[in-house]
Amino acid sequence: MKVRDVTAYATSFPVPPQDRVTLGVGRAIKRDAVVVKVTTECGLTGWGESHHGRAHSTIAHFINNSLRPFVVGRDATDVTGIWKTVYDRQLSSMGLGAACAMAMSGVDMALWDICARAAGWPLYRLLGGGANPVPAYAGGVALGWQEPSELVEEAQRQCEKGYRALKLRLGDSSTRDIARVRAVREALGTDRVILGDANTAYSLDTARAVIPVLDECNVGWLEEPFPPHDYRSYEIARSFGRVPFAAGENHYTRFEFNHLIDGRSVTVIQPDLSKAGGITEVLRIAAMASAHKLRIHLHTSMTGINMAATVHVLAAIENSGYFEADVSKNNRFRDELVSSPFTLRADGTVLPLERPGIGVEVGEKFLLAHPAIEGPAYV
Repeated sequence: MKVRDVTAYATSFPVPPQDRVTLGVGRAIKRDAVVVKVTTECGLTGWGESHHGRAHSTIAHFINNSLRPFVVGRDATDVTGIWKTVYDRQLSSMGLGAACAMAMSGVDMALWDICARAAGWPLYRLLGGGANPVPAYAGGVALGWQEPSELVEEAQRQCEKGYRALKLRLGDSSTRDIARVRAVREALGTDRVILGDANTAYSLDTARAVIPVLDECNVGWLEEPFPPHDYRSYEIARSFGRVPFAAGENHYTRFEFNHLIDGRSVTVIQPDLSKAGGITEVLRIAAMASAHKLRIHLHTSMTGINMAATVHVLAAIENSGYFEADVSKNNRFRDELVSSPFTLRADGTVLPLERPGIGVEVGEKFLLAHPAIEGPAYV
């Protein structure tokens, strides 16, 4: 079970003009990802995903050149030991901060995949969970800044597929955001959950204008109205209304989540397995949140590897919330890179895959055929 090799692939594909979605961080023109492959001396292979961090080539290079020496030759089952080594040597002192957290996340995920494959168990079982249904909402790079009528049509299509909750991309002007939320609520009625994500694009003035309408429309949460470390704005805006604040996809390791939770302004906790430090660290974050009676609604990343792993973790923790189902059009990292990562059931839930490990098959030929495309993914 000693690790023989670690390889990270930076991969991209362009988004066709008709499928491009505008949201608070810009208009998506391509999709980037970092896929991590770990192999052992006995021939087992594990797969993980590191979030691209808008610098996918850099993250992959960091894994292949800086993290690899700390992993090769180690026992693949010593996942927490490897995590601690990387933390001690790279992240805690003179390291690369968020970049290191994202890089180690993919390696950690691949190690857990190996452990579950070695046991012959699906990952959720190795983590102490059961085949528990997880409620899903329609998310991903979708439901963006269309005209209200077009947005309503897209929302209705997702509901027809079986989703009982969906997330609208906010972060535009207050007037246009309000118009979109009201149009979707009027069209869907009261039996569907509407969530909102501003992608850190709000000012305090915009939040002051929008939040009362979110309360009026019974929106389930407002995600990242402000940048992740702007704790003061979160605290001030808490008095603007009742809608819960959500955050966490841009927070890294349990130490940042400790600050986030202690601040008490954010009550919807959203770590990403490919960003926060991997499965090892997210389990710690989930336990921390559980002590405060807070649920974990994991943010999902770009590929089906992360998506499938996310369902496993949500099925295994006691304080699990929503699974963010990627419903974006033609996501080739979901549809072609891997076998099916999740299936929506008639009741709007998903189940963890039953195959050993994370449970998806990864096409290495796809990775070789789709090398990194440099430049920004959002413009």
